[in-house]
Amino acid sequence: MMIGGNVGGATSKKRQRVGSNSRLSSTAAAIDSYRPDGTLTEASHKPPSIRRSSSLSLLPSAAAAARSGFNDSATADVVLRLYLEQPSPFDSDDSESFSAVDSVDQDDVQVYLHSDVLRKSKYFAALLSDLWQTVNGESEWETSRKIRKFNLGVGATTGSINNHLTVLQLLYTNDFSSAIDSVSTALSILPVALELLFEDCVRSCVKFLEAVPWSEEEEKRIMCVVPFLRDEESRELLARVSPSKDESSEEMLHGLILAAIHNHPNMAFAKAFVAKLLRDFSSRESVRRVLDRVFDTSLKIVKESLEEYSSPNFRGDHNETEAIQRLNLHTAMTNGRHLLWLVERMIELRVADTAVKEWSEQASFTADLQRAFRDDAWRNIVPGLPAVVLRCTCKLANAVAVGNILAARQVRMKLVRDWLPVLIVCKDNVSPMLPSHKSLYLELEETFLKIISTLPMSDAQELLQLCLSFSTRNVEDCPHLVTAFNTWFRRATHPQQAENHFQ
Repeated sequence: MMIGGNVGGATSKKRQRVGSNSRLSSTAAAIDSYRPDGTLTEASHKPPSIRRSSSLSLLPSAAAAARSGFNDSATADVVLRLYLEQPSPFDSDDSESFSAVDSVDQDDVQVYLHSDVLRKSKYFAALLSDLWQTVNGESEWETSRKIRKFNLGVGATTGSINNHLTVLQLLYTNDFSSAIDSVSTALSILPVALELLFEDCVRSCVKFLEAVPWSEEEEKRIMCVVPFLRDEESRELLARVSPSKDESSEEMLHGLILAAIHNHPNMAFAKAFVAKLLRDFSSRESVRRVLDRVFDTSLKIVKESLEEYSSPNFRGDHNETEAIQRLNLHTAMTNGRHLLWLVERMIELRVADTAVKEWSEQASFTADLQRAFRDDAWRNIVPGLPAVVLRCTCKLANAVAVGNILAARQVRMKLVRDWLPVLIVCKDNVSPMLPSHKSLYLELEETFLKIISTLPMSDAQELLQLCLSFSTRNVEDCPHLVTAFNTWFRRATHPQQAENHFQ
Protein backbone atom coordinates (compact mmCIF):
# COMPACT_ATOMS: atom_id res chain seq x y z
CA MET A 1 0.00 0.00 0.00
CA MET A 2 1.21 3.54 -0.75
CA ILE A 3 0.18 6.67 1.08
CA GLY A 4 0.50 9.68 -1.16
CA GLY A 5 2.74 7.73 -3.51
CA ASN A 6 5.73 5.65 -2.49
CA VAL A 7 6.47 6.53 1.11
CA GLY A 8 10.09 5.94 2.06
CA GLY A 9 11.18 4.16 -1.12
CA ALA A 10 14.41 3.07 0.52
CA THR A 11 12.42 1.13 3.08
CA SER A 12 9.75 -0.44 0.90
CA LYS A 13 11.24 -3.88 1.47
CA LYS A 14 11.12 -3.45 5.22
CA ARG A 15 7.47 -2.35 5.15
CA GLN A 16 5.95 -5.51 3.71
CA ARG A 17 3.58 -8.02 5.06
CA VAL A 18 2.80 -11.75 5.03
CA GLY A 19 -0.55 -12.83 3.63
CA SER A 20 -2.30 -16.12 4.16
CA ASN A 21 0.01 -17.72 1.63
CA SER A 22 3.05 -16.61 3.69
CA ARG A 23 4.31 -14.17 1.04
CA LEU A 24 5.17 -10.54 1.68
CA SER A 25 3.12 -8.34 -0.65
CA SER A 26 4.04 -4.82 -1.69
CA THR A 27 2.73 -1.94 0.43
CA ALA A 28 0.15 0.41 -1.12
CA ALA A 29 -2.34 2.97 0.22
CA ALA A 30 -4.02 6.32 -0.56
CA ILE A 31 -4.33 9.40 1.64
CA ASP A 32 -6.97 12.08 1.50
CA SER A 33 -6.65 15.24 3.55
CA TYR A 34 -9.64 17.04 5.06
CA ARG A 35 -9.48 20.85 5.29
CA PRO A 36 -10.86 22.42 8.50
CA ASP A 37 -13.93 23.47 6.59
CA GLY A 38 -14.69 19.85 5.73
CA THR A 39 -13.75 20.07 2.06
CA LEU A 40 -11.61 17.27 0.68
CA THR A 41 -8.18 18.13 -0.66
CA GLU A 42 -5.76 15.54 -2.07
CA ALA A 43 -2.36 15.69 -0.39
CA SER A 44 0.29 17.05 -2.71
CA HIS A 45 3.39 16.44 -0.62
CA LYS A 46 5.14 13.12 -0.02
CA PRO A 47 6.34 12.33 3.47
CA PRO A 48 10.07 12.28 4.02
CA SER A 49 11.92 9.06 3.24
CA ILE A 50 12.15 6.93 6.37
CA ARG A 51 14.22 3.92 7.35
CA ARG A 52 14.07 1.41 10.16
CA SER A 53 16.66 2.29 12.77
CA SER A 54 17.32 1.50 16.38
CA SER A 55 17.98 5.06 17.51
CA LEU A 56 14.67 6.84 16.84
CA SER A 57 12.23 6.78 19.75
CA LEU A 58 8.74 8.15 19.26
CA LEU A 59 6.95 6.94 22.39
CA PRO A 60 4.33 9.37 23.68
CA SER A 61 4.23 10.37 27.29
CA ALA A 62 2.18 8.33 29.75
CA ALA A 63 -0.18 11.31 30.18
CA ALA A 64 -0.82 11.52 26.45
CA ALA A 65 -1.52 7.81 26.29
CA ALA A 66 -3.94 8.10 29.18
CA ARG A 67 -5.83 10.92 27.49
CA SER A 68 -6.14 8.98 24.27
CA GLY A 69 -8.46 6.10 23.66
CA PHE A 70 -8.52 3.70 20.73
CA ASN A 71 -11.47 4.36 18.39
CA ASP A 72 -12.69 7.25 20.56
CA SER A 73 -14.41 9.61 18.14
CA ALA A 74 -14.78 12.31 20.79
CA THR A 75 -11.05 12.84 21.20
CA ALA A 76 -9.61 11.50 17.94
CA ASP A 77 -7.80 13.80 15.54
CA VAL A 78 -7.17 11.11 12.89
CA VAL A 79 -9.74 9.05 11.04
CA LEU A 80 -8.29 5.99 9.31
CA ARG A 81 -10.27 4.03 6.77
CA LEU A 82 -9.01 0.52 6.15
CA TYR A 83 -10.18 -1.14 2.97
CA LEU A 84 -9.34 -4.30 1.07
CA GLU A 85 -7.44 -3.82 -2.15
CA GLN A 86 -8.44 -5.85 -5.17
CA PRO A 87 -5.84 -8.57 -5.84
CA SER A 88 -3.82 -8.59 -9.01
CA PRO A 89 -5.37 -10.73 -11.75
CA PHE A 90 -1.90 -12.14 -12.36
CA ASP A 91 -1.63 -13.51 -8.79
CA SER A 92 -3.76 -16.62 -8.56
CA ASP A 93 -2.85 -17.25 -4.92
CA ASP A 94 -4.08 -13.82 -3.85
CA SER A 95 -7.21 -14.21 -5.96
CA GLU A 96 -8.08 -17.40 -4.16
CA SER A 97 -7.44 -15.85 -0.77
CA PHE A 98 -9.57 -12.81 -1.66
CA SER A 99 -12.57 -14.99 -2.32
CA ALA A 100 -12.27 -16.30 1.23
CA VAL A 101 -11.88 -12.86 2.79
CA ASP A 102 -15.44 -11.69 2.32
CA SER A 103 -16.80 -14.29 4.69
CA VAL A 104 -14.35 -13.60 7.51
CA ASP A 105 -13.20 -9.99 7.08
CA GLN A 106 -14.93 -6.67 6.75
CA ASP A 107 -13.85 -5.01 3.54
CA ASP A 108 -14.12 -1.42 4.80
CA VAL A 109 -13.50 -0.24 8.37
CA GLN A 110 -13.22 3.27 9.79
CA VAL A 111 -11.34 3.76 13.05
CA TYR A 112 -10.72 6.89 15.16
CA LEU A 113 -7.12 7.42 16.25
CA HIS A 114 -4.84 9.97 17.83
CA SER A 115 -1.80 11.55 16.23
CA ASP A 116 0.28 11.52 19.41
CA VAL A 117 -0.23 7.73 19.68
CA LEU A 118 0.24 7.09 15.97
CA ARG A 119 3.69 8.62 16.20
CA LYS A 120 4.85 5.43 17.93
CA SER A 121 4.84 4.19 14.36
CA LYS A 122 7.65 5.83 12.39
CA TYR A 123 5.55 5.35 9.30
CA PHE A 124 2.70 7.47 10.66
CA ALA A 125 5.17 9.83 12.33
CA ALA A 126 6.55 10.73 8.91
CA LEU A 127 3.04 11.25 7.51
CA LEU A 128 2.10 13.49 10.41
CA SER A 129 5.30 15.55 10.29
CA ASP A 130 5.14 19.30 9.71
CA LEU A 131 6.65 18.93 6.25
CA TRP A 132 3.85 16.60 5.18
CA GLN A 133 1.06 18.52 6.87
CA THR A 134 1.47 21.82 5.02
CA VAL A 135 -1.05 22.14 2.18
CA ASN A 136 -1.09 25.24 -0.09
CA GLY A 137 1.20 27.04 2.37
CA GLU A 138 -1.31 26.81 5.22
CA SER A 139 -0.58 24.80 8.34
CA GLU A 140 -3.18 22.06 8.83
CA TRP A 141 -2.82 22.36 12.63
CA GLU A 142 -3.78 26.01 12.98
CA THR A 143 -7.33 25.21 13.94
CA SER A 144 -8.20 24.10 17.48
CA ARG A 145 -9.22 20.61 16.38
CA LYS A 146 -8.24 19.59 12.90
CA ILE A 147 -9.29 16.09 11.81
CA ARG A 148 -6.97 14.27 9.43
CA LYS A 149 -8.43 11.47 7.35
CA PHE A 150 -6.46 8.65 5.75
CA ASN A 151 -7.52 5.85 3.45
CA LEU A 152 -5.26 2.82 3.89
CA GLY A 153 -5.50 -0.11 1.50
CA VAL A 154 -4.47 -3.51 2.82
CA GLY A 155 -3.84 -6.77 1.00
CA ALA A 156 -6.90 -8.89 0.29
CA THR A 157 -5.98 -11.88 2.42
CA THR A 158 -7.86 -13.60 5.22
CA GLY A 159 -7.67 -11.61 8.44
CA SER A 160 -5.71 -8.73 6.93
CA ILE A 161 -7.96 -5.94 8.25
CA ASN A 162 -8.22 -7.58 11.66
CA ASN A 163 -4.44 -7.87 11.82
CA HIS A 164 -4.08 -4.16 11.05
CA LEU A 165 -6.65 -3.31 13.71
CA THR A 166 -4.76 -5.41 16.23
CA VAL A 167 -1.52 -3.56 15.53
CA LEU A 168 -3.28 -0.19 15.73
CA GLN A 169 -4.70 -1.17 19.13
CA LEU A 170 -1.21 -2.17 20.27
CA LEU A 171 -0.12 1.41 19.64
CA TYR A 172 -2.25 2.32 22.65
CA THR A 173 -0.65 -0.13 25.10
CA ASN A 174 2.71 -1.47 26.20
CA ASP A 175 1.20 -4.82 27.17
CA PHE A 176 2.29 -6.77 24.11
CA SER A 177 2.47 -10.05 25.99
CA SER A 178 -1.31 -10.25 26.32
CA ALA A 179 -1.88 -9.85 22.59
CA ILE A 180 1.05 -11.91 21.29
CA ASP A 181 0.24 -15.27 22.78
CA SER A 182 0.92 -17.71 19.90
CA VAL A 183 3.21 -18.17 16.93
CA SER A 184 0.24 -17.72 14.63
CA THR A 185 -0.63 -14.38 16.18
CA ALA A 186 2.95 -13.15 16.09
CA LEU A 187 3.26 -14.13 12.42
CA SER A 188 -0.01 -12.38 11.60
CA ILE A 189 0.85 -9.02 13.14
CA LEU A 190 4.63 -8.93 12.60
CA PRO A 191 4.38 -8.07 8.87
CA VAL A 192 1.91 -5.29 9.68
CA ALA A 193 4.24 -3.93 12.36
CA LEU A 194 7.03 -3.99 9.78
CA GLU A 195 4.83 -2.11 7.28
CA LEU A 196 4.05 0.58 9.80
CA LEU A 197 7.58 0.62 11.25
CA PHE A 198 6.16 0.00 14.72
CA GLU A 199 9.46 -0.99 16.32
CA ASP A 200 8.17 -1.95 19.78
CA CYS A 201 5.70 -4.36 18.23
CA VAL A 202 8.32 -5.81 15.90
CA ARG A 203 10.66 -6.46 18.82
CA SER A 204 7.90 -8.08 20.86
CA CYS A 205 6.90 -10.39 18.01
CA VAL A 206 10.49 -11.40 17.36
CA LYS A 207 11.14 -11.95 21.07
CA PHE A 208 8.12 -14.24 21.28
CA LEU A 209 9.13 -16.21 18.18
CA GLU A 210 12.65 -16.66 19.54
CA ALA A 211 11.38 -18.25 22.74
CA VAL A 212 8.75 -20.77 21.60
CA PRO A 213 8.70 -23.95 19.46
CA TRP A 214 7.56 -23.82 15.81
CA SER A 215 5.78 -26.27 13.60
CA GLU A 216 7.35 -27.01 10.22
CA GLU A 217 4.84 -24.76 8.46
CA GLU A 218 5.40 -21.95 10.98
CA GLU A 219 9.14 -22.24 10.44
CA LYS A 220 8.67 -21.73 6.70
CA ARG A 221 6.62 -18.60 7.35
CA ILE A 222 9.21 -17.25 9.77
CA MET A 223 11.96 -17.77 7.20
CA CYS A 224 9.90 -15.70 4.74
CA VAL A 225 9.80 -12.82 7.23
CA VAL A 226 13.47 -12.99 8.26
CA PRO A 227 14.81 -11.05 5.22
CA PHE A 228 12.73 -8.05 6.34
CA LEU A 229 14.24 -7.96 9.82
CA ARG A 230 17.43 -6.26 10.87
CA ASP A 231 20.45 -8.47 11.45
CA GLU A 232 20.28 -8.19 15.22
CA GLU A 233 16.57 -9.10 15.14
CA SER A 234 16.96 -12.15 12.93
CA ARG A 235 20.16 -13.52 14.46
CA GLU A 236 18.51 -15.70 17.09
CA LEU A 237 15.82 -16.91 14.69
CA LEU A 238 18.41 -17.95 12.13
CA ALA A 239 20.62 -19.57 14.75
CA ARG A 240 17.83 -22.06 15.41
CA VAL A 241 17.76 -23.30 11.80
CA SER A 242 21.28 -22.58 10.54
CA PRO A 243 24.10 -25.04 11.35
CA SER A 244 27.14 -23.49 12.96
CA LYS A 245 29.42 -25.36 10.54
CA ASP A 246 29.11 -27.53 7.45
CA GLU A 247 29.78 -30.80 9.28
CA SER A 248 27.26 -30.21 12.06
CA SER A 249 24.90 -32.96 10.85
CA GLU A 250 27.72 -35.49 10.81
CA GLU A 251 28.89 -34.36 14.23
CA MET A 252 25.34 -34.78 15.52
CA LEU A 253 25.09 -38.32 14.12
CA HIS A 254 28.51 -39.18 15.50
CA GLY A 255 27.55 -37.96 18.95
CA LEU A 256 24.25 -39.87 18.88
CA ILE A 257 25.98 -43.13 17.92
CA LEU A 258 28.55 -42.75 20.68
CA ALA A 259 25.82 -41.95 23.21
CA ALA A 260 23.73 -44.95 22.12
CA ILE A 261 26.56 -47.50 22.32
CA HIS A 262 28.46 -46.14 25.31
CA ASN A 263 26.45 -43.93 27.63
CA HIS A 264 22.70 -44.48 27.35
CA PRO A 265 21.29 -46.63 30.19
CA ASN A 266 18.62 -48.13 27.92
CA MET A 267 21.08 -49.10 25.20
CA ALA A 268 18.81 -51.38 23.15
CA PHE A 269 16.12 -48.73 22.60
CA ALA A 270 18.70 -46.02 21.99
CA LYS A 271 20.44 -48.14 19.37
CA ALA A 272 17.13 -48.88 17.65
CA PHE A 273 16.28 -45.18 17.53
CA VAL A 274 19.70 -44.18 16.17
CA ALA A 275 19.47 -46.96 13.59
CA LYS A 276 16.22 -45.43 12.33
CA LEU A 277 17.84 -41.98 12.14
CA LEU A 278 20.67 -43.46 10.08
CA ARG A 279 18.22 -45.18 7.71
CA ASP A 280 16.21 -42.00 7.21
CA PHE A 281 19.16 -39.60 6.87
CA SER A 282 19.23 -37.86 3.50
CA SER A 283 22.96 -38.11 2.74
CA ARG A 284 24.28 -41.66 2.41
CA GLU A 285 27.85 -40.36 2.13
CA SER A 286 27.54 -38.55 5.45
CA VAL A 287 26.29 -41.76 7.07
CA ARG A 288 29.20 -43.64 5.54
CA ARG A 289 31.76 -41.20 6.93
CA VAL A 290 30.23 -41.20 10.40
CA LEU A 291 29.97 -44.99 10.63
CA ASP A 292 33.50 -45.44 9.29
CA ARG A 293 34.75 -43.06 11.94
CA VAL A 294 33.05 -44.87 14.82
CA PHE A 295 34.00 -48.27 13.36
CA ASP A 296 37.68 -47.28 13.32
CA THR A 297 37.51 -46.12 16.93
CA SER A 298 35.80 -49.27 18.21
CA LEU A 299 38.08 -51.58 16.23
CA LYS A 300 41.13 -49.79 17.59
CA ILE A 301 39.95 -50.28 21.17
CA VAL A 302 39.29 -54.01 20.62
CA LYS A 303 42.68 -54.47 18.95
CA GLU A 304 44.58 -52.64 21.68
CA SER A 305 42.78 -54.59 24.42
CA LEU A 306 43.59 -57.94 22.81
CA GLU A 307 47.17 -56.88 22.16
CA GLU A 308 47.66 -55.98 25.82
CA TYR A 309 46.00 -59.21 26.89
CA SER A 310 48.09 -61.38 24.56
CA SER A 311 51.38 -59.58 25.16
CA PRO A 312 51.32 -57.87 28.57
CA ASN A 313 54.21 -55.46 29.01
CA PHE A 314 53.81 -54.76 32.71
CA ARG A 315 55.12 -56.30 35.92
CA GLY A 316 53.42 -56.71 39.24
CA ASP A 317 51.99 -59.27 41.57
CA HIS A 318 49.72 -62.00 40.29
CA ASN A 319 46.50 -60.42 41.51
CA GLU A 320 47.28 -57.13 39.81
CA THR A 321 48.18 -58.86 36.58
CA GLU A 322 44.99 -60.90 36.64
CA ALA A 323 42.85 -57.81 37.29
CA ILE A 324 44.37 -55.95 34.36
CA GLN A 325 43.92 -58.96 32.10
CA ARG A 326 40.27 -59.25 33.08
CA LEU A 327 39.81 -55.56 32.36
CA ASN A 328 41.39 -55.97 28.91
CA LEU A 329 39.06 -58.85 28.08
CA HIS A 330 35.96 -57.01 29.29
CA THR A 331 36.95 -53.94 27.26
CA ALA A 332 37.42 -56.09 24.16
CA MET A 333 34.07 -57.80 24.71
CA THR A 334 32.12 -54.58 25.28
CA ASN A 335 33.55 -52.81 22.25
CA GLY A 336 33.25 -56.00 20.20
CA ARG A 337 29.48 -55.86 20.73
CA HIS A 338 29.49 -52.22 19.65
CA LEU A 339 31.51 -53.21 16.60
CA LEU A 340 28.98 -55.89 15.67
CA TRP A 341 26.11 -53.38 15.85
CA LEU A 342 28.07 -50.96 13.65
CA VAL A 343 28.80 -53.70 11.11
CA GLU A 344 25.11 -54.57 10.94
CA ARG A 345 24.19 -50.92 10.32
CA MET A 346 26.86 -50.52 7.66
CA ILE A 347 25.74 -53.61 5.78
CA GLU A 348 22.08 -52.65 6.07
CA LEU A 349 22.84 -49.22 4.59
CA ARG A 350 25.30 -50.63 2.02
CA VAL A 351 28.19 -48.48 3.24
CA ALA A 352 30.50 -51.25 4.51
CA ASP A 353 33.09 -51.11 1.70
CA THR A 354 35.78 -49.45 3.82
CA ALA A 355 35.02 -51.68 6.80
CA VAL A 356 35.52 -54.83 4.73
CA LYS A 357 38.83 -53.55 3.39
CA GLU A 358 40.02 -52.68 6.90
CA TRP A 359 38.81 -55.99 8.32
CA SER A 360 40.88 -57.78 5.67
CA GLU A 361 44.08 -56.03 6.82
CA GLN A 362 44.17 -57.29 10.40
CA ALA A 363 46.99 -59.83 10.39
CA SER A 364 48.33 -58.74 13.77
CA PHE A 365 44.84 -58.57 15.30
CA THR A 366 43.93 -62.07 14.13
CA ALA A 367 47.27 -63.34 15.48
CA ASP A 368 46.44 -61.88 18.91
CA LEU A 369 42.99 -63.49 18.76
CA GLN A 370 44.49 -66.87 18.02
CA ARG A 371 46.89 -66.58 20.96
CA ALA A 372 44.09 -65.44 23.26
CA PHE A 373 41.68 -68.23 22.27
CA ARG A 374 44.34 -70.93 22.75
CA ASP A 375 44.46 -70.01 26.44
CA ASP A 376 41.82 -70.91 28.98
CA ALA A 377 41.74 -67.65 30.94
CA TRP A 378 39.10 -65.96 28.80
CA ARG A 379 36.53 -68.78 29.18
CA ASN A 380 35.27 -67.76 32.62
CA ILE A 381 35.60 -64.04 31.96
CA VAL A 382 34.17 -63.39 28.47
CA PRO A 383 32.90 -66.71 27.07
CA GLY A 384 31.00 -64.92 24.32
CA LEU A 385 34.00 -63.07 22.86
CA PRO A 386 34.83 -65.60 20.09
CA ALA A 387 31.22 -65.58 18.86
CA VAL A 388 31.11 -61.76 18.76
CA VAL A 389 34.32 -61.53 16.73
CA LEU A 390 33.28 -64.29 14.34
CA ARG A 391 29.83 -62.76 13.85
CA CYS A 392 31.47 -59.51 12.71
CA THR A 393 33.61 -61.54 10.30
CA CYS A 394 30.65 -63.61 9.10
CA LYS A 395 28.46 -60.62 8.36
CA LEU A 396 31.16 -58.78 6.44
CA ALA A 397 32.23 -61.91 4.55
CA ASN A 398 28.64 -62.80 3.68
CA ALA A 399 28.05 -59.27 2.33
CA VAL A 400 31.06 -59.82 0.06
CA ALA A 401 29.93 -63.29 -1.01
CA VAL A 402 26.42 -62.20 -2.05
CA GLY A 403 27.62 -59.04 -3.83
CA ASN A 404 26.26 -56.55 -1.33
CA ILE A 405 29.84 -55.30 -1.14
CA LEU A 406 31.95 -55.49 -4.31
CA ALA A 407 35.40 -56.12 -2.86
CA ALA A 408 38.59 -56.29 -4.91
CA ARG A 409 40.30 -59.68 -5.39
CA GLN A 410 43.10 -58.87 -2.97
CA VAL A 411 40.57 -57.84 -0.31
CA ARG A 412 38.61 -61.07 -0.76
CA MET A 413 41.75 -63.18 -0.56
CA LYS A 414 43.17 -61.48 2.53
CA LEU A 415 39.77 -61.60 4.27
CA VAL A 416 39.76 -65.39 4.06
CA ARG A 417 43.50 -65.88 4.59
CA ASP A 418 43.65 -63.84 7.84
CA TRP A 419 40.33 -64.83 9.41
CA LEU A 420 40.18 -68.50 8.46
CA PRO A 421 42.81 -69.40 11.13
CA VAL A 422 40.70 -67.62 13.79
CA LEU A 423 37.71 -69.75 12.83
CA ILE A 424 39.81 -72.91 13.02
CA VAL A 425 41.19 -72.02 16.47
CA CYS A 426 37.68 -71.29 17.76
CA LYS A 427 36.39 -74.64 16.50
CA ASP A 428 39.28 -76.50 18.11
CA ASN A 429 39.41 -74.65 21.43
CA VAL A 430 35.93 -73.37 22.25
CA SER A 431 34.16 -76.25 23.98
CA PRO A 432 31.61 -77.40 24.70
CA MET A 433 30.28 -76.19 21.35
CA LEU A 434 26.89 -74.53 21.78
CA PRO A 435 24.24 -75.03 19.05
CA SER A 436 24.39 -71.33 18.21
CA HIS A 437 28.17 -71.56 17.86
CA LYS A 438 27.88 -74.59 15.61
CA SER A 439 25.50 -72.81 13.22
CA LEU A 440 27.75 -69.74 13.22
CA TYR A 441 30.83 -71.81 12.37
CA LEU A 442 28.99 -73.63 9.60
CA GLU A 443 27.70 -70.37 8.10
CA LEU A 444 31.16 -68.81 8.15
CA GLU A 445 32.68 -71.95 6.59
CA GLU A 446 30.21 -71.85 3.72
CA THR A 447 30.78 -68.12 3.23
CA PHE A 448 34.58 -68.52 3.13
CA LEU A 449 34.23 -71.30 0.57
CA LYS A 450 32.02 -69.13 -1.61
CA ILE A 451 34.59 -66.34 -1.53
CA ILE A 452 37.38 -68.82 -2.34
CA SER A 453 35.42 -69.85 -5.43
CA THR A 454 35.72 -66.25 -6.72
CA LEU A 455 39.55 -66.25 -6.52
CA PRO A 456 42.09 -67.34 -9.14
CA MET A 457 42.89 -71.06 -9.16
CA SER A 458 46.29 -70.63 -7.49
CA ASP A 459 44.89 -68.60 -4.60
CA ALA A 460 41.95 -70.97 -4.23
CA GLN A 461 44.32 -73.95 -4.11
CA GLU A 462 46.28 -72.44 -1.24
CA LEU A 463 43.24 -71.50 0.82
CA LEU A 464 41.26 -74.70 0.25
CA GLN A 465 44.05 -76.74 1.80
CA LEU A 466 43.51 -74.76 5.01
CA CYS A 467 39.82 -75.71 5.02
CA LEU A 468 40.28 -79.40 5.75
CA SER A 469 39.26 -78.70 9.32
CA PHE A 470 35.75 -78.14 7.97
CA SER A 471 35.47 -81.88 7.34
CA THR A 472 33.88 -84.32 9.79
CA ARG A 473 33.97 -88.08 10.30
CA ASN A 474 30.88 -88.32 8.16
CA VAL A 475 31.61 -86.80 4.76
CA GLU A 476 27.92 -86.32 4.14
CA ASP A 477 27.83 -83.81 7.01
CA CYS A 478 30.09 -81.36 5.17
CA PRO A 479 28.56 -80.99 1.68
CA HIS A 480 29.80 -77.38 1.43
CA LEU A 481 33.40 -78.60 1.58
CA VAL A 482 32.77 -81.40 -0.89
CA THR A 483 31.19 -78.96 -3.34
CA ALA A 484 34.09 -76.52 -3.02
CA PHE A 485 36.74 -79.15 -3.81
CA ASN A 486 34.70 -80.65 -6.64
CA THR A 487 34.36 -77.18 -8.18
CA TRP A 488 38.10 -76.57 -7.97
CA PHE A 489 38.98 -79.97 -9.49
CA ARG A 490 36.41 -79.53 -12.26
CA ARG A 491 38.03 -76.26 -13.22
CA ALA A 492 41.54 -77.71 -12.87
CA THR A 493 40.80 -80.58 -15.30
CA HIS A 494 39.84 -78.23 -18.14
CA PRO A 495 42.62 -75.64 -18.19
CA GLN A 496 43.05 -75.73 -21.96
CA GLN A 497 39.48 -74.49 -22.54
CA ALA A 498 40.18 -71.27 -20.71
CA GLU A 499 43.50 -70.79 -22.54
CA ASN A 500 41.85 -71.35 -25.93
CA HIS A 501 39.07 -68.93 -25.04
CA PHE A 502 41.48 -66.05 -24.55
CA GLN A 503 43.62 -66.75 -27.64
